Amino acid sequence: MSQIFDALHRSEAERSGTDLAELSAAADLLEVTERQVVQFAPEGDSPTEDQPQAENAPQTQKERVDPFSQFRSERVRVSPHSKLVCITEEQSLAAEKFRFLGVRLRHLQQKHPLKRVLVTSSMAEEGKSTIAANLACTLAKRQLQKTLLLEGDLRRPSLAQQFGLGNLPGLSELLQGEPAPAMNIYQLEGLGFWILPAGNPPRNPLEFMQSARLSLLMDQLAGYFDWIVIDSPPVLPLADTSVWMRLADAVLLVTRPGKTEKRQLQRALEAVEQPKLLGALVNGSREVTLGDYYHYYARKTAIPKIAAEPAG
Repeated sequence: MSQIFDALHRSEAERSGTDLAELSAAADLLEVTERQVVQFAPEGDSPTEDQPQAENAPQTQKERVDPFSQFRSERVRVSPHSKLVCITEEQSLAAEKFRFLGVRLRHLQQKHPLKRVLVTSSMAEEGKSTIAANLACTLAKRQLQKTLLLEGDLRRPSLAQQFGLGNLPGLSELLQGEPAPAMNIYQLEGLGFWILPAGNPPRNPLEFMQSARLSLLMDQLAGYFDWIVIDSPPVLPLADTSVWMRLADAVLLVTRPGKTEKRQLQRALEAVEQPKLLGALVNGSREVTLGDYYHYYARKTAIPKIAAEPAG
């Protein structure tokens, strides 16, 4: 319509001697107005003379409210000696390995439906939570990609503590029917990503996780975020991880030299859904020779070994 407006008024300007600059500005203004009308029009409809846009504007604008504006911001308190190397030692070799892992995951995301990445281990104390936190920090540094770090270990949560967040309501409260997700998701100041902490551990975590509420929540979160990094409990001996694996798109298995026994690793690999297994990350390796930088069990792609100091 702005083109017709422009053509007609240029013709009138030539006839009456009106300044063309004034008409050009008017046409530009009309074009901007048209774009705004199209932007806020209901899906499948276009504004007409019989259906004024003003009647629909308040409702459609409400539907377009940015959900991220509802998330509360939290100040991060990370110790200089923390194992969150992507925050405390960005130029270190370990941080570089996480950046490489992030690149590989983004490449996979271009070819496969990959958004919800589960980070687990065979047993406790192999560093899975630290790996998950560093990975989320790395993925969040990619411009325009929104990343959520989800603390899925409801039995022994540690992520909120690593970021110095204290005791905040989180996933446990959501699974028990308390406030909407926006109330329990927090933006980490200065880090560019969000966290959904575990909250207060329930008496029977598995019972709450097996409810339909968790599946619905994950679908809702997938609509908000480009990446969801899930820190789950260990594969052995708990059944919690099997619930998370059904909801995840891919699985990364963390191992740790001197901690992970071969027998435990084999059992963990057998327990993981093979089509979803991307690979195994060696956490805490002190080997830094070029040939040791890459290590994988995956069928689809090689996943880098994390050459870093031992992480908790």
